Amino acid sequence: MTEFEYKLELAKRAVTKGKLSRRDFTKFALAGGISLGAANTLFIGAARAEAKPGGHFRAGLGHGNTTDTFDPATYAHGLNFGWGRSLVGAPLTRTDQKNNVVPYLAESFEPSDGAKKWVFKIRKGVTFHNGKTLTSDDVVGTINYHNGKDSKSAGKAYLGGVDTVKADGPDTVVFTLKGADADFPYAFAQYQFPILSITDGKPDVSGLGAGPYILDGFEPGVRAHFKKNPNAFAPGNFDEVTQLTILDAAARTNAYLAGEVDYIDKVDLKTIDMLKSAPDTAIYDVSGMQHYTAPMLTDVAPFDNPEVRKALKWAVNRQELVDKVLFGYGKAGNDSPLAPSLKFATSPEPAHTYDPDKAKSILAKAGLSGLKVDISAADAAFAGSVDAALLMAEHAKAAGIEINVVREPNDGYWDNVWIKKPWCHCYWGGRPTADTMLSVSLSADAAWNDTHWKNARFNEILPIARGETDDAKRAALYAEAQQLVHDDGGQMVMMFANYVGAMSTKLGHGDFNSDNDFDGGYMYDRWWFV
Repeated sequence: MTEFEYKLELAKRAVTKGKLSRRDFTKFALAGGISLGAANTLFIGAARAEAKPGGHFRAGLGHGNTTDTFDPATYAHGLNFGWGRSLVGAPLTRTDQKNNVVPYLAESFEPSDGAKKWVFKIRKGVTFHNGKTLTSDDVVGTINYHNGKDSKSAGKAYLGGVDTVKADGPDTVVFTLKGADADFPYAFAQYQFPILSITDGKPDVSGLGAGPYILDGFEPGVRAHFKKNPNAFAPGNFDEVTQLTILDAAARTNAYLAGEVDYIDKVDLKTIDMLKSAPDTAIYDVSGMQHYTAPMLTDVAPFDNPEVRKALKWAVNRQELVDKVLFGYGKAGNDSPLAPSLKFATSPEPAHTYDPDKAKSILAKAGLSGLKVDISAADAAFAGSVDAALLMAEHAKAAGIEINVVREPNDGYWDNVWIKKPWCHCYWGGRPTADTMLSVSLSADAAWNDTHWKNARFNEILPIARGETDDAKRAALYAEAQQLVHDDGGQMVMMFANYVGAMSTKLGHGDFNSDNDFDGGYMYDRWWFV
């Protein structure tokens, strides 16, 4: 064994133990003459070295609708995190546990022309579940599908800066952008972007992909079953995976305690002590980018009045929501959707703490002696949504505001309530960069702009900040953008909530991703049974 081979073995062991990042391992391997593709393969193998294959992983999740499909253009909730990232789908890039963007279906990505052009080298030898070989045409077709003129895909918000996307041979895709974008590869780590099989220019949106698992049964709003893909370039550990839609928090808990599932999400925090004492149980508790919001449609009365929006922001006791709804598993929000841990996040001033007198004064100056509004809530939005709405109603009374809580059904909430009712509850899983979070939720033409807020200066800032390479200038731009959202926007960011679930101690795992729930959506191919 040469000295380099010996050091390579030590590096692989460090990866297995979580002590060496992908970036550092790759740098070391390249310096030793190993190709980029081989380095990636070695890293994946080392990262999974402790994992034991086999078993049937069952997840009971508070997500899903009877209208669900495997069309990534419709992906909008927690089931889809896995569908697009680690079950049937395989994206060009992924995020690691330190929120770095890393290659996946792409073997590499390199910028040029001041980050206005990006070249993605596509991994060779990858096949879709139907045996078709992945090529650059599939990548181009997928991007065009999301970015088409009539597309309603939430992914379109990430592609607004793309001028052209072209195949350069079977294994290379070249993106030319309208302006510089230093974070561009992060866009393709979003769960809306699994690469689709393209035939005669048409994408296959049936659930066929290039991911670690093959769809083996689907009842929308009930269950989805997957079996291991024997030809996956990066195989998962489980033989089978089943997702069960269990929208009621109590029913999820009962299913877990009865041994019907191995993992549940969005636990009712009022029962967490019971779960902590359950045998062979660990609490999944990750502080990340998830936030609970109360979006107001800014083009619908009375929320089209910015003074009404301001008054409501001062009329809610956010800390009490954290204490009584999250039971301390989170922190109060301040009407910026950027998590405190995210690069370029700020805490705009003045902080929107509870001040009913200020809220009342704002309304009086606007010529309003009081206010009556409805808010729609359901635990489909987040566990404790109805309780939170009732607390908000109590808080607002001191400001002369009457909030009527409308209890909506869990089933169909995302189709019938969100972005349709003037004021409701919502949750966001967060995004890995300031640009992706602001763009997908607040840019004027974003499909998921759930406040219909259109601010000219905000929309001017986004592309400038996206292309700015000077961090100090970029920070100033994002600070201004967050201040605009805080002052004028319709998105009340009530609290940042930890991802909290319950899981069997029979499940093995490494460090968790914090950019979204379910280990960033990667639990299906990262976790294993010990």
